[in-house]
Amino acid sequence: MAKPIFLSLLPAFTITYKMKKSAIIGLITIAISVGILFSLNANTDTYSNFSEAAASNKEEHVMGYWDKSQGTYYDAVKDANHFSFHMKDEKGEIREVVYNGTKPQDFEKSEKLVLIGKMDKDKFYASKILMKCPSKYNDNLVEINKDGKVDEVGKYGEKKYN
Repeated sequence: MAKPIFLSLLPAFTITYKMKKSAIIGLITIAISVGILFSLNANTDTYSNFSEAAASNKEEHVMGYWDKSQGTYYDAVKDANHFSFHMKDEKGEIREVVYNGTKPQDFEKSEKLVLIGKMDKDKFYASKILMKCPSKYNDNLVEINKDGKVDEVGKYGEKKYN
C-alpha cells in the first residue's frame, strides 16, 4: 500500500509550522511596540487658551504669563493647599487660576507658565503647574515686566532690541 500524500508532507509541515510560530511571535512583538508608541502619543495635546479651555470639557494645557500686577494669594497657615494668581494667556486674556497645592518654589522667577486643568465659569482650576525658568547657562538674562511680557537683557542689564 502506498503512503498517503498528507503523511509524506508531514516533515515539511512541521518546518513551516515552526516558521509560522516565529513569524507570529515577531508580529505580536511588532503589534505591542506599535501599541506602546500610540499610547505614548495619545496624551500629547497642543496648547490652548482660556477661551478654548472654557469651551472644552476635558483638561487643557494653557500657556501664558503670570500677571504680576494682581499678585498671588497663598496663606500657608490658613490653607497650605490653596494657591491662586492671575495669568495672561497667549491671546492676552487674563483669568484667575486656582491651584489646590502648595505654592511652587521659585514661582516668581518663572518666565512662562503652562497650566494643566479645566475652566469652571470664569476661573481656571489647575491640576498641574509647569514653569519655564530662565536658564542658568544662558549669558543673556530675562526680565519679566509687570504685564508678564519677557524682555531679553544683556549680561549687564542693558535691553536688547531685535
